[in-house]
Parts: sequence; C-alpha cells; structure tokens
Amino acid sequence: MTETYSTQILKDEAATVHAAGVLATQLKPGQVIYLHGDLGAGKTTLVRGILHALGHIGKVKSPTYTIVEPYNLAIASCYHFDLYRFQDPEEWEAAGFRDYFNADSICLVEWPERAEQVLPQADIEILFDILPHGRVLHISSQQPLALEGLCQ
Repeated sequence: MTETYSTQILKDEAATVHAAGVLATQLKPGQVIYLHGDLGAGKTTLVRGILHALGHIGKVKSPTYTIVEPYNLAIASCYHFDLYRFQDPEEWEAAGFRDYFNADSICLVEWPERAEQVLPQADIEILFDILPHGRVLHISSQQPLALEGLCQ
C-alpha cells in the first residue's frame, strides 16, 4: 500500500476550514484520524470544519475536559477526542472509550501520543506546525487520498 503525503501552508483560519472541507470528502466510517500539534495549532478548528462539512449544524466545543464529544451525522457517528488531559490507561477502559472505535464511526483524536498504548492505529495522521503567519499542515495516510484543492 502506498502512503499518501501532502504538505500545505494554511495562511489563516479560513484556509484551515477550507482544508477541513476537502478532508471531510475523504472520510468514511471505520476511520481513525490523529491530529498532532502544539496548543493553538489549529487542531480543533480543523475538526470543527470537518464536522460542519459532514453536516453538523451548531457549535463544536473542544472536549478538553470531557475527553470526548459525540456527533451523530448522516455519514456516521463521529467522536472528537481531546487527550491533552488524559492520564491513565485504566481510565480509557473504565470509560468504555475503546467501544467508540468501530466500523460504524469516525474518530478524530487530538493529542493521540498521550494514549498511544490504548489507541488503534490511525488511518490518517495530520500534523500542524505553527508559522509566524499561518500553519503548515502535513497529512499522511496508508490509503489513497484525493487532496486536490486542499488549499485556497
């Protein structure tokens, strides 16, 4: 299987939301997407854009304190995880988070490195690097992705 890799410069929040819309067209049930990057890099903005592109109407709040926010969409159940405050693998099992990762859901995971011992492998990995003016978005996947038009 050939790896897809793309690096794009995002000049502002609107560019991040646009990229999210393009990425959303590539998502399907059963996928796990990892989002890496420092605080304020744009991970939650990208997730918000993906969820809106998939049909969610309303606010998308960061699950920093709740760890996961569920969204029931036409394409699938989507779960937005923020593992920044994640502490203990036993917490993962006790909360039943493993059950969210199934063939009928899409899981978007911020800070996956905090729980790598309990998470399934990612289908798509996204890394944000902060620039003085904008962001660099790195996308890798073991499956083919059509990323034309990712940036405006």
